[in-house]
Amino acid sequence: MNKAAIYHRPESEFAYLYTKELMHVRLRTEKNDIESARLFYGDPYNWNENGTWESQSIEMKLSVSTIDCDFFETEVTVPTKRMDYLFVVTGKDGEKVVYCDLGVFPYKEELVTTKYGAFRLPYFHEVDRFKAPAWVKDTVWYQIFPERFANGDASLNREGVKTWDPTESPERQDFYGGDLQGVLDHLDHLTDLGVNGIYFTPVFKAFSNHKYDTEDYFEIDPEFGDKELFKKLVDAAHERGIKVMLDAVFNHIGDMSDQWQDVLKNQQQSKYANWFHVNEWPAKYTPNADFEWAGDATYDTFAFTPHMPKLNTSDKDVQDYLLKIAAYWISEFDIDAWRLDVADEVDHAFWKKFRSVCDNAKDDFYILGEIWHSAQPWLVGDEFSAVMNYAYTDTIIDGLVKKKINLDQMASNISNQLMLYRKQTNQVMFNVLDSHDTARILTVAHEKKNLMKLVEAFTYMQPGVPCIYYGDEYAMTGKNDPDCRKCMPWDEEHQDENMFQFFKSLVAFRREYADVLSERSLDWKIVDDENGIVKFERGPLKAIFNIGERPAYFVADDVVLSNLVDGKNVLHNGFVIYK
Repeated sequence: MNKAAIYHRPESEFAYLYTKELMHVRLRTEKNDIESARLFYGDPYNWNENGTWESQSIEMKLSVSTIDCDFFETEVTVPTKRMDYLFVVTGKDGEKVVYCDLGVFPYKEELVTTKYGAFRLPYFHEVDRFKAPAWVKDTVWYQIFPERFANGDASLNREGVKTWDPTESPERQDFYGGDLQGVLDHLDHLTDLGVNGIYFTPVFKAFSNHKYDTEDYFEIDPEFGDKELFKKLVDAAHERGIKVMLDAVFNHIGDMSDQWQDVLKNQQQSKYANWFHVNEWPAKYTPNADFEWAGDATYDTFAFTPHMPKLNTSDKDVQDYLLKIAAYWISEFDIDAWRLDVADEVDHAFWKKFRSVCDNAKDDFYILGEIWHSAQPWLVGDEFSAVMNYAYTDTIIDGLVKKKINLDQMASNISNQLMLYRKQTNQVMFNVLDSHDTARILTVAHEKKNLMKLVEAFTYMQPGVPCIYYGDEYAMTGKNDPDCRKCMPWDEEHQDENMFQFFKSLVAFRREYADVLSERSLDWKIVDDENGIVKFERGPLKAIFNIGERPAYFVADDVVLSNLVDGKNVLHNGFVIYK
């Protein structure tokens, strides 16, 4: 037995409250090394008359495996809402050990009966339990980049707005006149598609077309409309059962903002001098041919963009300003969620305050952080509800589309991602295959539409909630930013009706089986890299995906959703979901 590979950490994703009284416990070991793992648990203060600990035990289930590790899981409760626990682990070589908070010891019964060095959950504090809004699990999101979705009010157009053309690849500084009236005019499209959540990229006053360089967080950009129109849009969405999520850019601010302009004017004498990270006065940079880059800025920025000076969120005045914004759009306009841009570059202390403000402003509020890597520190219950799950979906793309990794590695990486977080966290993770920051999935798939359908269906079968990037339902293409931000095709000649009907069916499927896809485990049945076949189950649902050249045979009487299926054979780049 590889005792060094045995791992557990209390009060983490390895031991957490799933419901008010139900505890989930995980144990990690080397793959194929352990015959059995048994959890002994009980009240810390419950001793028998003979001086032994009154405990219960339960056999742990091998739930997830990666290339290197096995994960055992179980769920238990203790009526007194406090728990000591330890593990008795038996290796396939016959060795038996006790694993506790003090380490690994050769098995002796008295180690268990005296709960030597036991792990402890001192009390089941409901206030500390990770909680996310239940409605999110039933949501299929739709991301809208307002400047490119629809031009509903030409009177708002700035001078030089280009003609709406979904076939044109935009430049970084182009404007096409998309606005909130355009979104309002096309809510029927979203209802027809079946989505029930809208994620808006920034709508606040800003200089650029993308609006990530905010000038005024309290105003709708005048080229998009005004507050009255936005309130009308939110109300209309809510009437259709559609939730609304806004994008908050609190890591940085636009260089045309009043605050930064005051700094440029008054330098260290500015009343906003402490709002930013100025490393050397005067605050300046050397302009060059690349609008987005400056290597010699004397102040911290987002990336190397001199037009986005980084905010000092440890400053009390900055905190008060941003937290007021957070509460304002919830209380005044009844938004349902915030998406937080560049969330990992803002301090944890600020996000904890932000979470408290949002929770106090509205029950069941969803907070989504933009984090592209593992995100455990932000997902313990006092900061975010979820993150944009790029690490998860990039693994899917790398395995099924780009083939950077083989299918065994893909399945292993997915399993490992699921073990990074609590179950209730995985249920509300934001699964995006493409966005305004990436190439479109159809372009990544070399415009192979059936392969796109396969990877979409695979993603919709995963834990977490899916999101459609505007236009994907019409098979839009686009390379990396800015090409991925083309105008939405509203003319039928530029729409792929077959793809729209596929997405409509896919959304309907995801919403019908939301409970199953949230609650039931992901059980790999076949991962066959040689033949390009993956099969897994989610409760009663079974799914086969075939990126190989040879047909994959299956038997089923109740097919729920499929593409490229010939009788009982799943063809190349086809899939089937069945019961």
